[in-house]
Amino acid sequence: MTATTTQPARPVDGHRLAGLLLRQDVLLLGVLAIMVAFFTVLNPVFFSTFAFANILQDWAPVMLLAIGQTFVVITGGIDLSVGSNLGLCGVACALVMRALTEGGNGTAVTIAAGVVAALVTGMLVGLVNGLLITRVGLAPFIATLATMGAGAGLTLVVTGGVQIAGGPVKVIELGNTQYGSLLTLPLIVVLVVLAVTWMVLGLTRFGRWTYAIGSNSFAARGAGIGVNAHLVKVYLLSGLLAGVGGLFIYFRLGSGSPTSGQGQELAAIAAAVIGGTSLFGGSGRMSGTVLGALITTSVLSGLILIGVAPNWQQVVIGALIAAAVGVQQVNLRSGRGSGRG
Repeated sequence: MTATTTQPARPVDGHRLAGLLLRQDVLLLGVLAIMVAFFTVLNPVFFSTFAFANILQDWAPVMLLAIGQTFVVITGGIDLSVGSNLGLCGVACALVMRALTEGGNGTAVTIAAGVVAALVTGMLVGLVNGLLITRVGLAPFIATLATMGAGAGLTLVVTGGVQIAGGPVKVIELGNTQYGSLLTLPLIVVLVVLAVTWMVLGLTRFGRWTYAIGSNSFAARGAGIGVNAHLVKVYLLSGLLAGVGGLFIYFRLGSGSPTSGQGQELAAIAAAVIGGTSLFGGSGRMSGTVLGALITTSVLSGLILIGVAPNWQQVVIGALIAAAVGVQQVNLRSGRGSGRG
């Protein structure tokens, strides 16, 4: 009779476990759970369906801009124009819809024309950004700073600083009818856009080329990637998503506001960076960006519900950005990136 020997349990790979725990999206899940528990203890309303529905409405436009920002930052660039672009797109949509409504056109034609106007406007701004960077040779920060100022100024010029209403009454109905106490039609569109862009980043050649350019643009050129053409496409995507964001705001409010995009570029950058997208380019996860946007928009709602001045939101977001960049530095020193996909 032979004796059986038991193999000792293999020790847990400490480095692998540490790497998992330091993943930005894993950390953010913990931060989100702690934040929800904190605000719920102080005000149970925070954990209600009503509060979550409001958070989702604030999250959606930030998420759209943050998706575009994630692609841009992964390439090693930045897009400061998305906030003013969102406002400009919303105003373009409002002006077209008002003109067609006053001209007696049908609701379907009017809404379709307004949607096209917003998307085309957003893509034009994105195209200008891409060409300034790839053809003129401006740094992304300078190029998008210029279009940020130009877009904000143009929005004020065409509106006179006032909101543009007068579109079809159907817009408010489409934008605010709730399904299941949480979702609206525009929010469903945002979720579909998120799912598609998530797959594009993680599963397609477009996503792989985006990472490759951010990791080493010289090597990407040597591998046959058309870097300049790809960068133009990335900024076009960012502009297109700003257009969708402008539409979301318009359908929610029923008017185009020249100030609707103010500060949104910072919220989008914060969501991407907090989510683990490296400012040095080459790495980032859409899952992290989703959580980053959810955290930054939940903070404001939580502060309001517990009676704290909303201005403290910027302090909290600033602390989160500092912590996120600190984790990125730790990962870089230890040879770990935030990952891809």
